[in-house]
Amino acid sequence: MSNEQNAAPAIADMSDQMQIRLEKRAKLLESGRQAYPVGLLDAQGGRIAPNHIADVRAEYDPKLESGELTAGDETDHVVNVAGRVVFVRNTGKLCFASLQAGTNGDRIQAMLSLNEVGEQSLADWKSLVDLGDHVYVTGRVVVSRRGELSIMVREWRMAAKSIRPMPVLHKDLNEETRVRRRYLDLMVRPEARELVKKRALITRTVRRVLEDHGYIELETPVLQLVHGGATARPFRTHLNAFDQPMTMRIATELPLKRLIVGGMERVFELGRQFRNEGMDLTHNPEFTSMEAYCAYSDLEGMKRLTEGLFKAIARGICGCEEGRELISYQGQTIDMSGSWASRSLIEIVSERVGECVNMDTPIGRLRELCEAHDIEWQEGWGAGKLLFSLYDELGESTLVNPTFVCDYPEEVSPLAKRKDEDTRLTDRFELVIGGHEYANAFSELNDPVDQAGRFAEQVAAKGLGDDEAMGYDYDYVRALEYGMPPTGGIGYGIDRMVMLFCDQPSIRDVLLFPQMKPETITRAQIAEQVAGTCGLGVTDVDTIAADSAAGASAERDGESDMAKKLESGLTREQAFELLKKYNEDEFHIQHGETLEGLMRYYAATYDPENVDFWGQVGLLHDLDWEKWQDEKTHTVKAAELLAEAGANPELAHAIQTHTSDRNPDLPKPEKKMERVPFAADELSGLIQAAARMRPSGSVTDMPLKSLKKKFKDKRFAAGCDRDVIRMGAELNDMELDDLLASVLEAMKAIAPVGDYNAKAKETGE
Repeated sequence: MSNEQNAAPAIADMSDQMQIRLEKRAKLLESGRQAYPVGLLDAQGGRIAPNHIADVRAEYDPKLESGELTAGDETDHVVNVAGRVVFVRNTGKLCFASLQAGTNGDRIQAMLSLNEVGEQSLADWKSLVDLGDHVYVTGRVVVSRRGELSIMVREWRMAAKSIRPMPVLHKDLNEETRVRRRYLDLMVRPEARELVKKRALITRTVRRVLEDHGYIELETPVLQLVHGGATARPFRTHLNAFDQPMTMRIATELPLKRLIVGGMERVFELGRQFRNEGMDLTHNPEFTSMEAYCAYSDLEGMKRLTEGLFKAIARGICGCEEGRELISYQGQTIDMSGSWASRSLIEIVSERVGECVNMDTPIGRLRELCEAHDIEWQEGWGAGKLLFSLYDELGESTLVNPTFVCDYPEEVSPLAKRKDEDTRLTDRFELVIGGHEYANAFSELNDPVDQAGRFAEQVAAKGLGDDEAMGYDYDYVRALEYGMPPTGGIGYGIDRMVMLFCDQPSIRDVLLFPQMKPETITRAQIAEQVAGTCGLGVTDVDTIAADSAAGASAERDGESDMAKKLESGLTREQAFELLKKYNEDEFHIQHGETLEGLMRYYAATYDPENVDFWGQVGLLHDLDWEKWQDEKTHTVKAAELLAEAGANPELAHAIQTHTSDRNPDLPKPEKKMERVPFAADELSGLIQAAARMRPSGSVTDMPLKSLKKKFKDKRFAAGCDRDVIRMGAELNDMELDDLLASVLEAMKAIAPVGDYNAKAKETGE
């Protein structure tokens, strides 16, 4: 090991490092030391509870600050400290290490002197301890000559050997690594640990405020016979004990309102919900919500509760003074102080379309307004659904300060009580802040006859193909038949709430383990990991690989060859110059760059060894399109051009697969590297066209639902072949919605690449 070890290799390049560390683990065991001991023991074998670094610093940092202790001072206080080695400098007879432990990432310096630990122990430290290892150290609290609080070690022991090198502390992890391997993010980034603590504080505040208002926290089933409480597509499962289909809950509403019927007059639940839908900046299939219900309350009661809750969080998380609850979110200043505005949905729509509209506006006119603003509508939609679509697309994003948007059409509110003055509208509000919804509240429907009719309408909608419609819940209607008192109810998206108060742009940043597409695990990786188990009675590697879902799929798909390094024969600069040689239209060049970005994005997950090769497949996929647009010639000519440029034939082969649907003589996409561009090429064009229609001109603020609408509207971007996109989903063993969500997420990740309209605005074109 080198004398100074203050850096670590890149995560992707660790095989040799791992082998060395495994050898050190073996040496520890051979020498009689434990690599993973149960705990720290004294000479008599008794368990010693280590001192927390934070406690040691809390005791001695004030003495340093006051001058009671100065550089070079020593104490007689002996401590036992455990921590991860995040810095080490081995210099002759005196070694230094920084140990890190605790949720706050507290650190303290350990000093190992030849005179204190002895020759053999110091040599073992130098040869066996690596960055990332957890160690126990026992020694006196001292102050180094440079004035740093330290432990003069007299004895050290391994607590847990790190087989993989930890990331570089002062080098940012890429987003894929941060999100997929959250443990690394928490290990090296203080901001990640701080976010975890803030989320915990937010949920504690929610519970405290609700409990202060007399609510009791309860738990309801996650597995349900009939999904309800929201319009969303559920996850389906099967209960073997009863041979009964079941669903994961999409909301906690209906069970909680059954409790209201039973006399539990103020109830809430904070828990997980599951909706089998796409993902974007504000949506994850598994998320946390809080729903609360209060008997003999109504919408006004829910408004007062919500104002108080959000202001309490602003004070606790953002440090706001009472009466001055101003926070910053993504560059916007949001004023939560005072009384919040209440506006009707219809009022907002009228303002956005520039004319007075309401439930009496002719259907034909509302359809015209939708078409004028590129909003898809469907036959059978009434005025309520059309008005809601106009609000959803045009109005919500314009509301910055907290606004209660009220009076939703009954057509989109199957569980809300109708308004007395206009039964076509419901007593409902959504709380919108910074252009996003944070709460949904009703004066709850408690008429069992009306509720039965609305459930029946939902069943009819399901029969017409609406996979988000609710089922008919006989027992819930039966509960209402026993009499539910007038009730106010509200639901909050906790993840979005954390995003707001922690100023985070994406839901993935506030979830410890967001849903992601499984990474490809190869047989070779599994073999490497289980190599040390030989002789322990384990099964063979092939059986283990088959048992690993990701690994098994990778092997079945013939993707195990991805481990080999692929060379295109061209540098990226040469590839780009080749693209410009045969393409003069800036649009075609930018499209190549877009697909290059997407290919590199997906390669980071599926084939990190060959990110550059994947990138060139994307960059050059339409190399010949501008000059040779005949379907029989396209990519055939590209192969000739690539051969002339000295490119590896594998590059041309991969490129040609994405046009095999139009030219049966070309090779079919088999590898993941070939299936991705087939799926992403047409779809990226559709996403770019949709982005141009947005005020920002950017994909970054495009919700998935907007993309889904554009996909269904065959009149929009008609040149983007929907059938090819569907084929791409099938080729990648994905549901269409999942493909749309995945490529949209990837487009956002590589932006501003592909944001043509936004780029034009910046350049004044």
